[in-house]
Amino acid sequence: MLVDTHCHLYDEAFRDDFDAVLARAREAGLEACVMPGIDRASYDAVVAVADMLPGFAFPCIGLHPTSVGADWQEELDFVKQHIGDRPWHAVGEIGLDEYWSKDFVKEQMRVLEEQVALAASMDLPVIIHLREATGDFFRVLEDLRGVAFRGVMHAWSGSYETYRQLLQYADFKFGIGGVVTYKNAGVAVALEKMSLDDVVLETDCPWLTPVPFRGKRNEPSYVRFAAEKVAQIKGLSLEEVATVTTASARRLFNL
Repeated sequence: MLVDTHCHLYDEAFRDDFDAVLARAREAGLEACVMPGIDRASYDAVVAVADMLPGFAFPCIGLHPTSVGADWQEELDFVKQHIGDRPWHAVGEIGLDEYWSKDFVKEQMRVLEEQVALAASMDLPVIIHLREATGDFFRVLEDLRGVAFRGVMHAWSGSYETYRQLLQYADFKFGIGGVVTYKNAGVAVALEKMSLDDVVLETDCPWLTPVPFRGKRNEPSYVRFAAEKVAQIKGLSLEEVATVTTASARRLFNL
């Protein structure tokens, strides 16, 4: 049994064949998926799918860094106002993204710090999105020294050295998805030395589709391809990878 720890199952990309996507997920051995929130605009869709699929689709709430703009305070207040609405399973997807824009980097850092503190106060894990902002991320982690928190580094693609450094700041797991199946994927090199206990599986569907479906829409059932690649890299059976990563996902997200 597998868990997809990062799945935008509520996305419009699944509107026309939602039931078929769900059937394929269950057939592939998926027992649960964790759905990160993005901003106010995604809130209703996340909640609707979670209510439709209790015990399978687990909702999260958070403000994504690419949604941090001129109205960042209102967006952040929305998260704070709705954190008590229901049993969320993480604060996320939160983090830093300096790939798409650097216009609101300082605001991104503040929003991230406040959401990590919020998660810690609620005893919830965080889901971290990090893209081309590693230096600023470590600056935020330094500011959070003394705050005990846990979470997952989503779509992990960093080096083994960065992996080791991050573990000095918090109890992190590292989300491995479709990128690990790509030719010459750097994360495959780091994964060889990483502990399997620190790994969880994800798709980030409908994006980051694994080989052999790269270029097409990603879906939850494809988490199996990430699991198979991890097993190959680590020299383990698929069953071993599934057992360890699923247990880690259950504990981290209280599934």
